[in-house]
Amino acid sequence: MSKLQIGIVGLPNVGKSTLFNALIKGAKAEAANYPFCTIDPNVGVVEVPDERLKALTEISKSAKTIPTTIEFVDIAGLVRGASKGEGLGNQFLAHIRECDAIAMVVRFFEDNNIVHTEGKISPLEDIKTIETELQLSDITTVEKRLFSVEKEMKSGSKESKFAHSALQKIKDLLYQGKNAREAQLEDQEKAAIKGLPLLTQKPILYIANVSEGQLANFDRLLTGELAKHYFVPISAKIESELNELSEQEQAEYLEALGIGSTGLNHLIKKAYELLGLITFFTSGEKETRAWTVHEGATAPEAAGVIHTDFQKGFIAAEVIPWQDLYAQGGWTQAKAKGLVRTEGKTYIFQDGDVTVFRFNV
Repeated sequence: MSKLQIGIVGLPNVGKSTLFNALIKGAKAEAANYPFCTIDPNVGVVEVPDERLKALTEISKSAKTIPTTIEFVDIAGLVRGASKGEGLGNQFLAHIRECDAIAMVVRFFEDNNIVHTEGKISPLEDIKTIETELQLSDITTVEKRLFSVEKEMKSGSKESKFAHSALQKIKDLLYQGKNAREAQLEDQEKAAIKGLPLLTQKPILYIANVSEGQLANFDRLLTGELAKHYFVPISAKIESELNELSEQEQAEYLEALGIGSTGLNHLIKKAYELLGLITFFTSGEKETRAWTVHEGATAPEAAGVIHTDFQKGFIAAEVIPWQDLYAQGGWTQAKAKGLVRTEGKTYIFQDGDVTVFRFNV
């Protein structure tokens, strides 16, 4: 499948570029104390942390280990009025449209040396400002499409009726200050508007950029309306400091902070889950590799991720859960115990499956 993109968005000066730099570990995104510091989006590819790769590499004695990845995009800071072109609004919205999902950075940390464009620290107001701009942009998109669909309906097009129904449901929600992703659409309605670039239809993850003190007691900050949002708490400042340390020093620092893993690892995993993705593996002496597919992918579709020829000429897949393969110490022992299954075209791949595809070119 093509590279997956998560757009890092937020108001100016909330720590987006600092977070991006920490995430990419050496990316050259400029981080400075003024709005529109980021104009053209910075892009970085991030490995999805997965301990299963190490275990499979060990038993297969693989020469190489290749993780799966996500692409993070650092997008220009949004300001009130972006939907009408204020600031860098048009560029901001266009860049979001190209992403598969949104990671919204919300500022919780206090720092008098870093100005806030709205004049005060208010996470809930920041979220409302961004979501309102996205909703206003979507209203324009929906109303333009409705105008075209109403013309098409005069010709008796059945698809246009489903499109009109879907668009009207979404329009009503947007005018209520809600998001397109909340619309209850029938399958035919979804199909009729597939490809419509709605910003509020994209999956969204909220990132709380916190201070070190707030990180330890983050749940206490989530009161009232804030408690309705799922936040991944991260201190961009701490993550930047971690980048300067060795693995051993990082582990000691995290232990001292009382944290099991880095906030960035948590974010990457949650972003992966947000997109409804699973990982399957191939593992042998040449390499152990993680592959990404959407939940519900069939065996031929999974094979096609490796190479289109694998999907076209698919015959069967030899499959075993990674835990079973690891417990047996390799393919030979697992096959001897009868733990390797042969699956056909209707098999739905599960997260953690290890496979060998049989195909005919």
